[in-house]
Amino acid sequence: MSSGTEDGGAAGADAAEEAMTRGPADAADSNQDDVLRRIVRVRGRVQGVGFRMDAAAAAQRIGVAGTVRNLLDGTVEADVEGAPDAVDEMVEHLRRGPASARVDGLDVRRDRPRGADGFRITG
Repeated sequence: MSSGTEDGGAAGADAAEEAMTRGPADAADSNQDDVLRRIVRVRGRVQGVGFRMDAAAAAQRIGVAGTVRNLLDGTVEADVEGAPDAVDEMVEHLRRGPASARVDGLDVRRDRPRGADGFRITG
């Protein structure tokens, strides 16, 4: 698994991909071009503001599978998989969040797709 950290911003998506080092999870990206998986930790004022509900609605609209949950450290973690363009769109949505949230940054990690079906709020 490789990991990368980025702060929100206009060049954020490109910076996140460039910041991630190549590793074993990349084999999943290159061998399975039709499905990507990203685990995204969202930092900022993201709990108690409808972030998970907004993420679930966006996932449904965009057509990605996975989960979203609150973590004890005050962040939100979204585990997203689907077509590359859809996953990228979902990561961009998470970068903005709902109007009631304040996203300070994202930590994006690649992982092997696991065949998730549907999108659920798990915690």
